[in-house]
Amino acid sequence: MMRERGVSVFSVTDHDSLGAYPWLRDAIAPGSRLVVGIEINTTYEGNEVHVLGYGLPLDDPAFNAVIEENRQARDVRARKMVDRLRSGGYPITFEDVLEQAIPGAPLGRPHVAKALIKAGIATSVADAFESFLAPQRLGYVPSLYITPHRAVEVISRAGGVSALAHPGRLKDLKLIDELAEAGMVGLEVFYPRHDPAQVALFRTKARDHGLVMTAGADFHDPRYNLHGVGMDVDEADIRPFLDLVL
Repeated sequence: MMRERGVSVFSVTDHDSLGAYPWLRDAIAPGSRLVVGIEINTTYEGNEVHVLGYGLPLDDPAFNAVIEENRQARDVRARKMVDRLRSGGYPITFEDVLEQAIPGAPLGRPHVAKALIKAGIATSVADAFESFLAPQRLGYVPSLYITPHRAVEVISRAGGVSALAHPGRLKDLKLIDELAEAGMVGLEVFYPRHDPAQVALFRTKARDHGLVMTAGADFHDPRYNLHGVGMDVDEADIRPFLDLVL
């Protein structure tokens, strides 16, 4: 799909996993540039926040230990979701959830949603979220991840470039200021769901804090993102970031 779109520089920022890269290095199109990246799930004042890390090594023990900590928190959360749903009379198991994930992949709400679909309890991922897995619904369990400030720190210690993902989804923009003070390097200004006013706002935020601007499609899969893979970004806007990671 990236070859069809003509994507020239890319990173597959899976949530809490670098597992794509051992095989991805051999799958890129000639002339494309690959940047090792990750999207770390974090918790901030009861809300979920995603921190991107780029230009990372694959074999840093300290960094991988933190990612494993997050993965274990994901398992605990998924088990609690299952327990809550079962208490309401919905017959799914943790094993049903595991079946919806690639073996060894980090678990998340979408896997619980797909287990609900397979059991005939929900009709779609959107229905599962809205009816069972959103806040105030029976199966919702708050995230238990590391803080975004710690994510910025561990990315930096591993030699990577940290950036806040899709800031337009934040509930409180003061986090941008906090993370910039904590050493964050970039801000995802270019994102499919950012409207022109948001792009302008985040450009200003990046400039004021001396942050490089990044771009991401937040693809996930074709059903989730009808825009497809990749983002068209002006060279001048993205070059300062690329100079750090290429």
